[in-house]
Amino acid sequence: MALRSAWRSRGNLLRSVLSSSSSSLHSHATSFGFKEVSEEEKGELVGNVFTSVASNYDLMNDLMSVGLHRLWKDRLVSKLNPFPGMKHLDVAGGTGDVAFRVLDAANNIARRAELDVSADETLGETEVYVCDINPAMLNVGKKHAAERGLSGSRSLIWVEGNAEALTFQDDSMDAYTIAFGIRNVTHIEKALSEAYRVLRRGGRFLCLELSHVKMPIFKQIYDTYSFTIIPKVGELVAGDRDSYQYLVESIRRFPTQEKFAEMIADAGFQNVEYENLVGGVVAIHSGLKL
Repeated sequence: MALRSAWRSRGNLLRSVLSSSSSSLHSHATSFGFKEVSEEEKGELVGNVFTSVASNYDLMNDLMSVGLHRLWKDRLVSKLNPFPGMKHLDVAGGTGDVAFRVLDAANNIARRAELDVSADETLGETEVYVCDINPAMLNVGKKHAAERGLSGSRSLIWVEGNAEALTFQDDSMDAYTIAFGIRNVTHIEKALSEAYRVLRRGGRFLCLELSHVKMPIFKQIYDTYSFTIIPKVGELVAGDRDSYQYLVESIRRFPTQEKFAEMIADAGFQNVEYENLVGGVVAIHSGLKL
């Protein structure tokens, strides 16, 4: 009896260990700002953040960056160098800020080119896909499109989707951008792999993201501003301190410029480089699929 009891206890212990191991295979810890949460929790928590901030997103961007985010997005699109007839994918771009710039740039080139081409030449129709996991953010973008007279445009396509599991076909896009979004995904490597998959050979990947300041004195000032002022402004303007506290913390948890460049190269991209803006407050990373 004692032997049978011992084996039963040992079996129960083994099942407990196996059950714990199986559970850990399906739910790994990840970061949500400075907190450690399960992967399942992070997706839900990030979704709640952007649902909460969507209505005040544009105003808060202007306040937090003193309007500089507009210039940073201009720089991103300038480096992209859009062209007429391109198929472009902007991920985590629900508000349409980058998509509108890409479409405007391509259309401006088309209008200028039409002065120099014969009547039977066609430049093709530009298609800009805006993909965002959060429907509230997409609704903000659609509202902005309507204000611009673009609500019925065939060149602007809105897609609710996950950066880690895109629904677009392999080798289907000429370019891919993601602005202030990749630090919020649960698995950055999966998002980069998906970007590589959907791009055609010769396609360009560009990422605009808040990054790491290197200069000690400036870093101290920036840290004080980030952790003291931004959450307070979020509380006063948007009535949501916690969401903006997370946004600040998520920046600090994001890989350094050098490490992120390595991750982009590991995904298969060539000619990977980055440009720091405002001393590293933001950085634009780029790579080519060759």
